[in-house]
Amino acid sequence: MSKEKTRREALVYHAKPQPGKIKIVPTKPYATQRDLGLAYSPGVAEPCLEIAKDKDNVYKYTAKGNIVAVISNGTAVLGLGNIGPEASKPVMEGKCLLFKIFADIDGIDIELDTTDVDKFVETVKAIAPTFGGINLEDIKAPEAFEIERRLKEELDIPVMHDDQHGTAIISAAALLNALELSEKKIEEVRIVISGAGAAAVSCTRLYKAFGALGKNIVMLDSKGVIRSDRESLSVEKQEFASDRKIDTLEEAMVDADVFIGLSVQDIVTPEMLLSMADNPIVFAMANPNPEIDYNLAIQTRKDIIMATGRSDHPNQVNNVLGFPFIFRGALDVRATKINEAMKMAAVTALADLAKELVPEQVNIAYGQTRLAFGKDYIIPKPFDPRLITEVPPAVAKAAIESGVAKMPITDWEKYREELLQRSGNDNKVVRLLHDRAKTNPKRVVFAEADQLDVLKAAQIVYEEGIAEPILLGNKEIITELKNELEFDADIQIIDPHGEETLAKRNHYAEKFFQNRQRKGVSLYGAKIKMRERNYFGSMMVLEGDADGMISGYSRAYPTVVKPVFEVIGRSSKVKKVSTVNIMITERGPLFLADTSINIDPNAEELAEIAKMTSRVVATFGFNPVMAMLSYANFGSSSHADATKVKDAVKMLHHENPELVVDGEIQIDFALNKELHQSKFPFSKIAGKNVNTLIFPNLESANITYKLLKELNKSDSIGPIMVGLRRPVHILQLGASVAEMVNMTAVVVCDAQEREKRKEAKASEK
Repeated sequence: MSKEKTRREALVYHAKPQPGKIKIVPTKPYATQRDLGLAYSPGVAEPCLEIAKDKDNVYKYTAKGNIVAVISNGTAVLGLGNIGPEASKPVMEGKCLLFKIFADIDGIDIELDTTDVDKFVETVKAIAPTFGGINLEDIKAPEAFEIERRLKEELDIPVMHDDQHGTAIISAAALLNALELSEKKIEEVRIVISGAGAAAVSCTRLYKAFGALGKNIVMLDSKGVIRSDRESLSVEKQEFASDRKIDTLEEAMVDADVFIGLSVQDIVTPEMLLSMADNPIVFAMANPNPEIDYNLAIQTRKDIIMATGRSDHPNQVNNVLGFPFIFRGALDVRATKINEAMKMAAVTALADLAKELVPEQVNIAYGQTRLAFGKDYIIPKPFDPRLITEVPPAVAKAAIESGVAKMPITDWEKYREELLQRSGNDNKVVRLLHDRAKTNPKRVVFAEADQLDVLKAAQIVYEEGIAEPILLGNKEIITELKNELEFDADIQIIDPHGEETLAKRNHYAEKFFQNRQRKGVSLYGAKIKMRERNYFGSMMVLEGDADGMISGYSRAYPTVVKPVFEVIGRSSKVKKVSTVNIMITERGPLFLADTSINIDPNAEELAEIAKMTSRVVATFGFNPVMAMLSYANFGSSSHADATKVKDAVKMLHHENPELVVDGEIQIDFALNKELHQSKFPFSKIAGKNVNTLIFPNLESANITYKLLKELNKSDSIGPIMVGLRRPVHILQLGASVAEMVNMTAVVVCDAQEREKRKEAKASEK
């Protein structure tokens, strides 16, 4: 993607459909006059009076306890430098977004127009009563040190400068594990720190807290080694000044065990790596380009343990592993500060988590057969769902034990359950899907590529590395649209009507005729059909000229399904093809089936739909908890529409006892686990969070998923075709660009799964 195109897309993303990345929404009813009278005058006076009696009641009656201020003056923004408070606002909004999606914390960004330390501190102190915590961001050193120190001393809420401590916490966890793997002790290793800014200082202090010795540490700034005999050193640099008579990075690297890079790209050479001790640990964390290229480093030293700040290499040191969960734990015990004990607890929790068995959901997300503790996995992945149940409790316990918690937790299991519930209200499943697709992109046919939105989707999946698009349609139109979109990549364009495809059309027609000659298809008719994009595209997939296909954007579903069924057909062990839609809801992803194919399935077909849907749920890394829906509950109706669901459940319980499935049940009882537990404690899904809904007929399923989509503005992935011989998926008419991108990722993941199964069968032979 060109730099100019990236620039335009970023600007549109931040400007449309409304400016910015965050908004405030009500959490209480407001529909009636009574609601408004409670929310404001006169009812609001009552909590005001209670807070006036005891200021701590502010946590009981307001949102203070879950609000963090993200505050900056824009003096050290990302890699952009001193760009001012207004220009820093998109970054601060982005930080608020991360707080919300990873830890369900409401972030409010505040940009201060001052570089004066006293004014900055006084302003933050004046507004502090509004917030449960303060996250300082992008403030240049050395002012950042003084601002944080004073605010921590003068406020009674958690304060953390993430630029300093976030990197320190994540890299410290990685360092502890890397040292364990290399069988080295932290108090013995020689450490080189390239960089002397806020992050470098905080990292070094934290390493020392875990046992690193000052005499074994060499820190460098832009002038070279920070030596004790150098003049005009800041207080922070004096703290880490070395007595060694060396001046350069090259000299410092000789026999060093650890290199920590927080400086600039490409300053470490292969020769420097070769001069390091055996089993060197190199954390090259300059962004976007590290101090030494990852591939160059691992080619130079086979015994190296390497980490960077990039997501496209193993061991990404990513601050999002830390700050959302640290503040979550601090807020939940109403900590008065974030102290060293809490930071060290976060380090230990992250380090320990990397040694645990990795959930299949994480393996799937990162395209791994099995992630396991080792050189390429020394810290957890950002999408690991266990982060929210491991790091906040560790931080909260440390706050309690160190005496800074004002509201101790006693029921830790209940607290972990609450944390799990907080983690279900975002689009994690979409990110997981895209990341998994990127691990092994496949060739995907876009059957309607001469439609602008379809081509936009193809462009996105190509530029994001999700898939390799193959564009079907009129070449002139596609080329013109590509130029309009500045989509200048050399992508295969195929016109099923074109003369250049005649030989391929005839080949496909012959194959199609062989398969359908006893079903009313003539060779001439087969040749005519191959001029139609959905027949042609399906044959490409069947014959291995593509790995998958999406279609249906501009044509009614039945029109597209017919050629797909005729060419691709169902798998040999499947009696009925069905579809699944994933709805991204506030309670987490809900899997709905069958939303598009089977009008009135019988009991046996419903059981098969449930089994196939359970495999889809598992493919996305979730344990299926399935409700077989009806208008009746467990035998309350003897009507055929209810008894067929009951019979399907009986089949599943007999033939697949391992499945967590039950019914027939009404949807409110299915989704309300407390209600379900109280009325039907005998049920296999009682007390469980249902994530999969199997509907009794197409009408109810299709209406429900579209109702959720329109009324709740829920994102949808699907309909995902289940039971076909090849990865072909059909869009809903008029699908959005985002929906098409998501469905392309589904096609790729489907192809990946089939490839794995094929390889597994081959290896068994």
